[in-house]
Amino acid sequence: MINKKWDIVLQDEMKKDYFRKLGTFVKQEYKHKICYPKYENVFNALRYTDYDEVKVVILGQDPYHGENEAHGLSFSVLDGVKRPPSLQNIYKELEDDLHIHRTHNNLSDWAKQGVLLLNSIMSVEKDKPLSHKDRGWEVFTDSIIQKLNERKKPIVFVLWGSYSRSKKQLITNSWHHIVESAHPSPLSAYRGFFGSRPFSKINDYLKKDGMAPIEWGDHNE
Repeated sequence: MINKKWDIVLQDEMKKDYFRKLGTFVKQEYKHKICYPKYENVFNALRYTDYDEVKVVILGQDPYHGENEAHGLSFSVLDGVKRPPSLQNIYKELEDDLHIHRTHNNLSDWAKQGVLLLNSIMSVEKDKPLSHKDRGWEVFTDSIIQKLNERKKPIVFVLWGSYSRSKKQLITNSWHHIVESAHPSPLSAYRGFFGSRPFSKINDYLKKDGMAPIEWGDHNE
């Protein structure tokens, strides 16, 4: 069980041959190597934010590969772990955009408000970024985006960096919104992420569509 509605929405996808092969590969990797997030946390994004509850999608590529960082939500790390540079830059932009200062690294409070924090690749070997690339995760998460695109209720899709922006072709229905910019990583944040004001744009779209804005500040205490 992932989450009640997701299990229904994805039931045909999870019966496909590629998904069974992916499951076998992931189980073997976790059995013989150190992988992240913890096996039981791989589907956390779908557990925290069910299909009907999604208001915003923030798409990442693959999980953080350092020790005890990733816990199944894109860009989020567990509290008590050093804040990764990408998340540091996200928080800098949040402060510049909405004057909100976050102290928690764990973004599960965003997820519980309807922000699907989805990595396109949902697992990784320790210290080996993109090590689970091209094993089937991308097919699965593309299908998630396509299923969300079919929804009549508008969604704000947030695409940071060229990889995430390549998924724009999956978002074909005009009632959805796209917020895009350079990636928040140190390599590209100064090439268009800083100053892009994604958080105010997201909330403006939500309010326009009659939905409650996301409270971006700390709510984990």
